[in-house]
Amino acid sequence: MLECVPNVSEGRDASVVERLATVIRDAGAELLDAHRDSDHHRSVFTFVGARAVVARAALALGGAAIRSVDLRRHAGVHPRVGALDVMPFVPLRGSSMHDAVDTAHAVGRGLAKEHDIPVFFYGDAALVPERRELPSIRAGGLEGLQRRLVAGAWTADAGPTRLHPTAGAAIVGARRVLIAFNAVLTTPDVRVAARIARAIRESSGGLPAVRAIGVSLATRSLAQVSMNLLDYQRTPVSLVAERLETEALRAGTDVVEYELVGCAPADAFPRPLARPIAGLRPSQLLDPALFAGV
Repeated sequence: MLECVPNVSEGRDASVVERLATVIRDAGAELLDAHRDSDHHRSVFTFVGARAVVARAALALGGAAIRSVDLRRHAGVHPRVGALDVMPFVPLRGSSMHDAVDTAHAVGRGLAKEHDIPVFFYGDAALVPERRELPSIRAGGLEGLQRRLVAGAWTADAGPTRLHPTAGAAIVGARRVLIAFNAVLTTPDVRVAARIARAIRESSGGLPAVRAIGVSLATRSLAQVSMNLLDYQRTPVSLVAERLETEALRAGTDVVEYELVGCAPADAFPRPLARPIAGLRPSQLLDPALFAGV
């Protein structure tokens, strides 16, 4: 059994997002969650199933996203390099990381061949060591990736050495469970959010296995700290929240609420946090046994 968590650069047209969700269901996979965000202009889908079913759904979803999203008209606060920006595969009970890597490679090469789009492999599926970390591929955004391709500094792992005219590139990989977790602040000042993000993320000397950026939520006139928690057992969600709230108070602001994007193991949230998790549904919290032993 595998989990797939594709991130598509469309978060404003609900009809497109629903169409993409239907593509996943029609391919036979179990769609656990579909999260649409208009400020990030991004949707995150979470689906599971047998390896062959997940691969089929991933290829179908990827193709639909490439056909549906035109990056030339795209503007959102989240970093991205493609219509199908990133598609990770996560091993669940009964499968291995080797299974996830093989599926990522097969799906990535299939997308490259069918849609003439450059594909870059990351995480445990990386073929180039420097591409193991997702931010290294996204560095400089779509324009930065274009410069590296044109200069010959980079070549795609699959597909052409040029960007797709409307869909950019696709990043496909394999990884362990990741928790996408955001904090909405009481301030509209994105500089404050960026300062808090810098204080808590690992790359700036903060908490281990935490990535964070500050973004502006135009629809709410508030700022947000957007986070990826790469190892919730090493750095618990509660510890991240406590540190973030401390840094927020130090910066003269506070946390309005948290947000869980997609799904997470239920044991990542053993007790309520000091601030609410907005719109949290029981279906977003998965049985930890799904992730055990892989």
